[in-house]
Amino acid sequence: MSQPRAEYPRPQFVRAGWVNLNGEWQFEIDRPDSGWERKVHERELAQRITVPFAPETQLSGIEDVDFMEAVWYRTTVTIPADWSGKDAVLHFQAVDHDATVWVNGVEVVRHRGGFTPFSANLSQTAKPGEEATIVVRARDSRYGAQARGKQSQLYANHACLYTRTTGIWQTVWLEAVPTVHLGRPRITPDVAGSSFHLAVPVSANKPGWKVRATLSDADGEVATQEVRADLDLAPRLTLQVPADRVRLWDTTDPHLYDVRLELIDADGNVVDTADSYAGLRSVSINGQAILINGKHVFQRLVLDQGYWPESLMTAPTDEALVRDIELSIAAGFNGARLHQKVFEERFLYHADRLGYLVWGEFGDWGSGVGDTGDNNQQPTASYVGQWLEAVERDYSHPSIIGWCPLNETHQLLHDRITQLDDVTRAMFLATKAADTTRPVLDSSGYSHRVPETDVWDSHNYEQDPVEFAKQMAGLADGAPYGNSGGREGRPISQPYAGQPYFCSEFGGIWWNPEAAAAASGNSADSWGYGQRVADEEAFYTRFAGLVDALLDNPLMFGYCYTQLTDVFQEENGIYRFDRSNKLDVPRVQAVQTRQAAYEKD
Repeated sequence: MSQPRAEYPRPQFVRAGWVNLNGEWQFEIDRPDSGWERKVHERELAQRITVPFAPETQLSGIEDVDFMEAVWYRTTVTIPADWSGKDAVLHFQAVDHDATVWVNGVEVVRHRGGFTPFSANLSQTAKPGEEATIVVRARDSRYGAQARGKQSQLYANHACLYTRTTGIWQTVWLEAVPTVHLGRPRITPDVAGSSFHLAVPVSANKPGWKVRATLSDADGEVATQEVRADLDLAPRLTLQVPADRVRLWDTTDPHLYDVRLELIDADGNVVDTADSYAGLRSVSINGQAILINGKHVFQRLVLDQGYWPESLMTAPTDEALVRDIELSIAAGFNGARLHQKVFEERFLYHADRLGYLVWGEFGDWGSGVGDTGDNNQQPTASYVGQWLEAVERDYSHPSIIGWCPLNETHQLLHDRITQLDDVTRAMFLATKAADTTRPVLDSSGYSHRVPETDVWDSHNYEQDPVEFAKQMAGLADGAPYGNSGGREGRPISQPYAGQPYFCSEFGGIWWNPEAAAAASGNSADSWGYGQRVADEEAFYTRFAGLVDALLDNPLMFGYCYTQLTDVFQEENGIYRFDRSNKLDVPRVQAVQTRQAAYEKD
């Protein structure tokens, strides 16, 4: 059997020496989370699981969808002997939700958060040529505020909430790293200056050492710079692109430059080498317009939730990630809102290659803690840390054109500053501090709690195109549609202040061609927004009416249609859950790809 998900997991910072640890691991479910007391970490485990697929999935070989307070993993690997003189670093791309890792009986790392990578240097626990026994405990409680995304806190799937993901769900791997080494760079494109600015962390500032960066394209070297590495924690370099080698990244020409990074010691020896890439692309705001490379590019986005029937949040193959982007483009979309999930980084790599626009989002759902009156949303401080890990991981991807830390944090505004207010502002300001190059939407839909948010939006699932057009027409008068729902007329958002605006969720047209014609109302087996269309022709009529209302609005910079595929019971996708066609895709594409009023001079 071939190794699952064998491709390199971090394509924007590549080193030659690595070992993929996906495959069969020992495994046990620890439903009451008593394993530490029972010393599970000191013994062999009873079951077998295929990593990196979560135990709820078919591809894991476990397929247990009940609640698991904790799960345990165990495997033994040999650190390659030819890594002598280097440190072995153990990487986990994502483990849901609270992870503790032991190697040869020694705790090496703890991490909270189910969407972002973490690592441990094994230099003190396993040398090259030695065995390393890796034990992982992942805790994933059903209770309390926790960033879960679309994972159901009830046993069964319901409405727009789906089967849970517990434990390891992305690639586990080892990397050979020099004792003094490069860190992952921040690559900032500068279209106005025809250059790239690089900040390259180094693990130690050694006297006489240097960092060198080289930019290349298909015709060879474009630019190179070398700077001292003994003065700054993150040496900075600028790679100037000559006028005749400038080629911008956009949806029609997603050009990528290669970037090679080298760490050079005092004797001129190259100690560490890593390969990356970059796209020369800008994002700016002019009034109510978001511009890409200074141009009005209408963002025809689709809501992509990144679930698969056999593997849930983990793509079954790397090709499946590519396929989703291709299916989206075929239907007329030029990008996606990556919804309630920090996607695998390889998705962003393919988006970079294919010229696909992306809004990065955090899987924040799960902060609701029941009926606590006006304080029903209680995200914790860990939300800020987890989100900053995601922004740092993805900072250099040109396909990402905006950030959205939160989604539908529905809570009334009142005369007290709440925990939700604090965390929303913290996530907004942290994002702005971490990245000055992209707009930040404080919370998509519902509670805009930061008055100076860069972008304002709404979610509108009105199914009547005429009524939908009326509701969206207020933008021309400075009074765009906003989500409400407050008791006694009390607001849930700060007022609109003239920001760029888009309808970031609409449509969700409920259509299942196999459903009985007489079926009506929501059910456990089929769910969607509003009244299900009577037949396929009615779908096209409704879809065109809703899309036209937004394409015809000259102040609307984009939209996001719900959604790319059906997901379990939520049957409002352009494609079925298994990615097969359920609509005439060229007809869907034709509706979307006419010129938008926003794009006209």
